[in-house]
Amino acid sequence: MASITFERYALYRADLNPTRGSEINKVRPVVIVSLDTLNQALETVVVCPLTTKLHPRWRSRLQVHCQGKKVEIAVDQIRTLRKSRLGSKIGALTPTNARELRELISEMYGNP
Repeated sequence: MASITFERYALYRADLNPTRGSEINKVRPVVIVSLDTLNQALETVVVCPLTTKLHPRWRSRLQVHCQGKKVEIAVDQIRTLRKSRLGSKIGALTPTNARELRELISEMYGNP
């Protein structure tokens, strides 16, 4: 895996199984949210899964487009994955969506 570059805000297919309880499962797109320096140094990346189940009123979700579909980035389902769980790169967030995602993550997990 060392020869593959995993970049922040890139979209990949990922195998999220096995899961427990209400964790988002199956093979689905994810967006990498960890810093590029960490992505290069570690065998893991921090991701948020994407879902086609839209919840417009949920403040923990950000609506974007992925492969021509309206989807939500599930910031409430943020998790760490081994790079070996990632499949093919399928795109990247726009700079505007990346900024909105950073703001939502800061709002949810930053200082009160």
